[in-house]
Order: sequence, then structure tokens, then C-alpha cells
Amino acid sequence: MAQLIVQNIEEEVVQALETRARWHGVSVEEELRQILRVELLGQSSPQSFKSALMAIPDAGEDGDFERGEQVERPVAL
Repeated sequence: MAQLIVQNIEEEVVQALETRARWHGVSVEEELRQILRVELLGQSSPQSFKSALMAIPDAGEDGDFERGEQVERPVAL
């Protein structure tokens, strides 16, 4: 794969890229790769695990998911 070196990038751009990478849970390098893929090739960026978790809708109160009484069952050995 090719490598690119980009010099003289404004500090605000670097900070925004770092913030965006942290938000997506990826490295700055990977974030930049994804931006280039989306903008230049029209590919959708893969969703990070963090983004997937944050996209889960609120499903109710914690009490809604409490386990009921547990019944002991024999286990075949």
C-alpha cells in the first residue's frame, strides 16, 4: 500500500481529526483513511464498535431485565 505524507496542516484540523478519531474509537490514521475512502471513493465507512453500541436505542429500565427465580436442573455428565 502507498503512504502519503501531508505537511503544514493547521492545528485546528489536526485537533478536529483527533477528536473525531476518539469519538469513533479508532486511530487518527484509520480515521483519515475512512474520510478519504468516503470522500474520494464514495464508500461508506465501517461502523466502530463504540458507534454501534451508542446507536442501540433505550430499551427500558434496568428492572425490566431482571432475572426471575432460577430453578435448579440436573446436568447430565
